[in-house]
Amino acid sequence: MDRRDGAVTLAVVGAGNRGRQYAGLAVRHGRARVVAVAEPLPARREAFARAHDVPADAVFDDWRTLAARPKLADAVIVATQDRDHVGPAVALAGAGYDILLEKPIAPTEGEAETIVAAAERAGVRLAVCHVLRYTPHTRLVRRLLDEGRIGDIVTVQHLEPIGWWHFAHSYVRGNWRTGTPMLLAKACHDVDWLQYLVGRRAVRVSSFGGLFHFRPDRAPSGAGERCVSCAAEPTCPYSAVRLYPSFLGDPDRERWPLATVVDEPTAAAVDAALREGPYGRCVYTCDNDAVDHQVVTIEYEGGVTASLTATAFTPMSDRRTRVMGTRGYLDTDGRTVRVYDFLTAGEEAFEVGAGTDASAARGHGGGDAGLVDAFLAALTTDPARITTGPAESMASHRVVWAAERARREGTVVDL
Repeated sequence: MDRRDGAVTLAVVGAGNRGRQYAGLAVRHGRARVVAVAEPLPARREAFARAHDVPADAVFDDWRTLAARPKLADAVIVATQDRDHVGPAVALAGAGYDILLEKPIAPTEGEAETIVAAAERAGVRLAVCHVLRYTPHTRLVRRLLDEGRIGDIVTVQHLEPIGWWHFAHSYVRGNWRTGTPMLLAKACHDVDWLQYLVGRRAVRVSSFGGLFHFRPDRAPSGAGERCVSCAAEPTCPYSAVRLYPSFLGDPDRERWPLATVVDEPTAAAVDAALREGPYGRCVYTCDNDAVDHQVVTIEYEGGVTASLTATAFTPMSDRRTRVMGTRGYLDTDGRTVRVYDFLTAGEEAFEVGAGTDASAARGHGGGDAGLVDAFLAALTTDPARITTGPAESMASHRVVWAAERARREGTVVDL
């Protein structure tokens, strides 16, 4: 490994949207250098290698080749698909790499425990990308709660408005349409964030929800297999023909979600993808099983409660949270935090500030940058900067798995 410039050296496994995002943030201030990449798709692999000047002998089409080499970097970013986390995480932990692992740790509890055990056995750091903990918004909310502005937390109401087109893109046509429960693939962020706010261990969970809309029996009359040849397309809110071309020319939307659809953001490439690829399919005839709405109720130690609603049927916007305490009430839409004081009957508003858009295209409201900054700091100066290590992340993951069991079995699950 070459540390002559003092920068942390990174390998990247998975050069898709998340791998590119985290790598770009790591190198932008000169605190890190990318020195190796493993990515099976040639166009992504070559573009990533060019962007980071990765030498040819450190560009791999398979993580196994990277793991078999002598250690090339201080740490690795593992940003493969959820189902492909176990192999590279276990092997690269064993090779001595500290790991920044995209959430969720793995789709199943057994696989997640395997990864955590491998990191512990090897004595390497493992940080999970629960980016919501690292946003300016979260820091502000936590400060107000820690100051006792609303007294003791009694109950929390939280909405994750996934957004109609985001859900259709990611959980009907896209990579998370099957295999990983929606609550784990998307709203494990929210379950983890609630745990961080409440600061107590979850003890009981119930949940309701299902796949309400995106199924064949809900298809409009005249619906076809693809949007490009569908008679119902002009009146369908989930039209791929209307959605993806509208992102051309928008740098944020070209970075996400368009980069998952095409390698080059051109009208011709988008048209070909909609005619031939998965993102042009009718949302009513995909092979999806991800639930499109779910309500989770959590009881924490001491009787504190929280409810989480994750739903496809909203505009795509920031999360909304209401925290009810013994002496006040906190309400936030991700941009403004309002605190109501029961003693004075007064209300005070706090602005989070610029750059608070919580979408993936714009860095999750500063959470992506905050996470990467904390990870680099943990490797060099301050290990305490990481608040989403294995113990914290497994605790919130277990709430998710319990909620899925509760939803499927119609029961209340004790943790």
